[in-house]
Amino acid sequence: MRHGLKNNVGERKKFRAVFVRMGKKTGFKGYSEETILLTNIIDAETGRVVTDHVWLNLTDSFLAAGAKEGMTIEFEARIKEYAKGYVNKRYKIDLQKRDFKLSHPTKFRVATS
Repeated sequence: MRHGLKNNVGERKKFRAVFVRMGKKTGFKGYSEETILLTNIIDAETGRVVTDHVWLNLTDSFLAAGAKEGMTIEFEARIKEYAKGYVNKRYKIDLQKRDFKLSHPTKFRVATS
């Protein structure tokens, strides 16, 4: 669970992270979507680590920043709560938990320091 994000749900904040690599996921209706893996996510305002990693959809804003693997980047994102886990209504199994994510990332840029 991403406890570092819990207190700021609904807020849009600036973050700093290390770009590790690109990946792919199966999206809606089975289409392949490209993603990016960011690690060591830090709240740029407080300097505190909010989570160890996050996967985000690849956006034009990220591509425009020109980040390479291993570079530190800054971006803005909204903090949202979501349900994750396994649900089987037929057998009345509900193993969902609440967690937090970064949503709608924008304004990517390579950090200078």
